[in-house]
Amino acid sequence: MDEPRILDAINAPSDLKVLTNEELAILAQEIRQEIVATTSVTGGHVASSLGAVDIIVALESLLDMPRDRVVFDVGHQAYAHKLLTGRREAFKTLRTYGGISGFTKPSESIYDVHPSGHASDSLSIATGLAKARQLKGTNEKVVALIGDASLAGGMAFEALNYMGNEQLPLVIILNDNEMSISRNVGALMKHLGNIRANSHYREAREGLQAAMEQGGPAARGLLGLGKNMKESLKQMVIPHTMIYEALGIVCTTPVDGHNIAELREMLSLVLEMDGPALVHVVTRKGEGYEPARRDPERFHGVGPYDIATGQSTKPPAAYPTYTEVFGRALAAEAADDADVVAITAAMTGGTGLKHYAAQFPDRFVDVGIAEEQAVGMAAGLASGGKKPVVALYSTFMQRAIDQMIVDCALPSANVVFALDRAGLVGDDGPTHHGVFDLVYMRMVPGMRVMAPSDEAELVHALHTALALEGPVSLRYPRGTGEGAALPDEPQRLEVGKARIVREGGDVALLAFGRMVGQARAAAEVLAAEGIEARVVDMRWVKPLDEEAIAAAAATPLVVTIEEGVIAGGAGEGVLEVLARQNATVPTLTLGIPDQFVPQGPVNRLFADLGLDAAGIAAAVRTALAG
Repeated sequence: MDEPRILDAINAPSDLKVLTNEELAILAQEIRQEIVATTSVTGGHVASSLGAVDIIVALESLLDMPRDRVVFDVGHQAYAHKLLTGRREAFKTLRTYGGISGFTKPSESIYDVHPSGHASDSLSIATGLAKARQLKGTNEKVVALIGDASLAGGMAFEALNYMGNEQLPLVIILNDNEMSISRNVGALMKHLGNIRANSHYREAREGLQAAMEQGGPAARGLLGLGKNMKESLKQMVIPHTMIYEALGIVCTTPVDGHNIAELREMLSLVLEMDGPALVHVVTRKGEGYEPARRDPERFHGVGPYDIATGQSTKPPAAYPTYTEVFGRALAAEAADDADVVAITAAMTGGTGLKHYAAQFPDRFVDVGIAEEQAVGMAAGLASGGKKPVVALYSTFMQRAIDQMIVDCALPSANVVFALDRAGLVGDDGPTHHGVFDLVYMRMVPGMRVMAPSDEAELVHALHTALALEGPVSLRYPRGTGEGAALPDEPQRLEVGKARIVREGGDVALLAFGRMVGQARAAAEVLAAEGIEARVVDMRWVKPLDEEAIAAAAATPLVVTIEEGVIAGGAGEGVLEVLARQNATVPTLTLGIPDQFVPQGPVNRLFADLGLDAAGIAAAVRTALAG
């Protein structure tokens, strides 16, 4: 019989209030065990979630939730929060089709404040909540939990500036997993932190300053000395606080993020403050599970794994991933062209650039979680005569649309946008599906947009993009390739020209990117029913091949198929061409409808959306019979 767990008695954060610090520490270990047990089956963001467990347990034991609000940045560190807020049984369905999300999600729980998924937005959300509290005259607590990497994002700095200027009542917990605490200074640091976090500290400091400013020359001289002493002390003992203090935010000294008692003591103090405070908490990624401690980068986002060893239990892929193919192709291009520079935003491994970074360290830039900086910097590099390639996930490129338009497209800068994870990405769900890039790239004057259909086409597309003048976007999906043989030498593709991959006269399937494979499979299904479908790999979303579209209009039905939103997408571009050509052929545009797509296996999502072979064939069959 299993030993009873404290976790099994926790159905809401209010249940934590009766527990001692020692019991809360035991609970934290039980939560870690539950996270490892579940993610070993479902996969997930393991290292960051394990590192944040003690913070979440300590914080939620002090709050009156859901009245008090906790805003998670990104949200993939919130697994402990899910387990403490009535989702213990549902947690086994984490990131699965029809299960609970891997991120916070308001429609899933009253304890989730916003649908987190993109970094650096938590402080802005928190400032809005704190401002709403101020306007309503209420006193609920507002807390934002943000990681050190997310704090580097420009949006976070904008929020810090605003909350400091307005002195909004909120608490920021900075989860810093990059530095360690030295025990020989821990007591002093704790003492100084307690003094600075005390609500009377600021009142006394400001009162003394006002009194001295109203006094005579001696008092003002003493004030100057006091300021100098204060600044000197800060710089000697707590230099990390300077930037926050300058913004008007009281900052504590580092707190051990795996000591429940210390965390609760410090949080109890800052939660009573009437202005912005930042609690600097030091944690270790993967805490409590040794494989994640040893390799936190791999366990940032990992598939199913063996608990004993931490090794993946997924069978090896038959073909390389699109990401791997892109990384190798870009390194090959850089070897032949010294002007090629790769830029990413905290996604070196995720975008396949590890080997490139090792091979060309002087021509590799990781700006951190700062996509706007990545794109703006690329514009400057292009102006300096280089050929920057900005490698981002499609969903994160959305954060730098303005820089893409004004800094890159307007001056026709030679910047290549390599958009990984384009289309549906599976288990991470709606915040990470890359379904908007065809629209926001297609709408920009001077932008060329490519959608390679397999890994060989990706190699050709990258080579072509680097040879063109002006901005170019190319997109490719997550996961393994189609098994296409990689070329010995990349080819330069003709701009705006499609290729026919199957002939047929009963219907024309104009497919973009990965949908070419689905269109081919649908054509096989239709052929068995006596319907011959022409399949066209459109290759280019902008400019479109108008000759190929005109030829398609000679068939009884034109169907466009894209792995992106229909509104404003490639299919609508085809409709525009048909309208200009005065074509009257019946058309179907297949893609992502006007809805957010949930998490789930990509093939299952394709089936739900009618974008698999069976769904495409059914749509064609219905339209031809109509």
